[in-house]
Amino acid sequence: MTGINNSMEKVALVTGITGQDGSYLTELLLEKNYKVYGLTRRASDINTHRIDHLYDHKNLVLRYSDMTDSPNMIHILYEIKENNPNMDRLEIYNLAAMSHVKVSFSMPEYTGNADGLGVLRLLEAIRSSGMMEKTRFYQAATSELYGLVQEVPQRESTPFYPRSPYGVAKLYGYWITKNYRESYDMFATNGILFNHESPRRGPTFVTRKITKGLNDIVTGKTDRLTMGNLDAKRDWGHARDYVKGMWLMLQADTADDYVLSTNEFHSVREFIEKAFALRGFNIKWKGEGVDEIGYDESTGRELVFVDEKYFRPAEVEELLGDSTRARKELGWTPECSFDQLVQEMVDGDCPAC
Repeated sequence: MTGINNSMEKVALVTGITGQDGSYLTELLLEKNYKVYGLTRRASDINTHRIDHLYDHKNLVLRYSDMTDSPNMIHILYEIKENNPNMDRLEIYNLAAMSHVKVSFSMPEYTGNADGLGVLRLLEAIRSSGMMEKTRFYQAATSELYGLVQEVPQRESTPFYPRSPYGVAKLYGYWITKNYRESYDMFATNGILFNHESPRRGPTFVTRKITKGLNDIVTGKTDRLTMGNLDAKRDWGHARDYVKGMWLMLQADTADDYVLSTNEFHSVREFIEKAFALRGFNIKWKGEGVDEIGYDESTGRELVFVDEKYFRPAEVEELLGDSTRARKELGWTPECSFDQLVQEMVDGDCPAC
């Protein structure tokens, strides 16, 4: 591992800074005394709630941008270059994406444009601005690359088989990052991250849907939680652990691609059972398929239902990572257990009475 020259200014650019990963990564970088430039899309509603507590930090600079806007990317890189003459190197973390797998089926062209070609635009902006030698680039790849899994567990050498427009777009991002590393000797790395959650996860993602739905049942706002595939299994970790892995990848002596995972997986069904148990429900199951119902054993209340509209056109049944290389070569280890993750998310969305 190499350190950063502390006599020089540490500068980072984070795309997708207002997302779950962007907010945790920005906290980490500011703690390490980086000057952080964050790119965010303009929206009619304020969408900075995940970084509001950092808004006035003297080392945080926010700029509007979009992964479909090449000139703007180049302009921002020139701004960073001109305003930071003592910059040792620039670390770029590309976390921006249309990141909802099911929505990508409804918006396939935009997903390909932002998640695939957007990576190319950013890599070309680095070259066009003359920043190649000073830049270390991180691309947020995804376990969705594995899709219809070819081996269990999935590691860096496992063949890819994406099963959604999101996964296919991310596959382009993965390979164009690797291509620029090999073609131009850029320090460019892919982090193949398995599912990572937190109380900051978007409310439409399955884990937050469960914990928010639990709160709605407890507070009487609704009498049920309606889900899709209960048997899908995911390797779930905490986003706070995973952003440390991103940072470690850009501190390495050479660029490479790494899997980050907890190396264990759990089903959506198990997440529901553990979450509901924390608020006094003992969920048991009856029926099959779309007719399956989860009920509270002590009261008989039917609480969890299945609706086929929440199934994907092409399902990814199970994802299980093997992060041995990252643990050995980067010294990375996840600290938050599955039970701790569920507890933190339930406490965030459904405070105990």
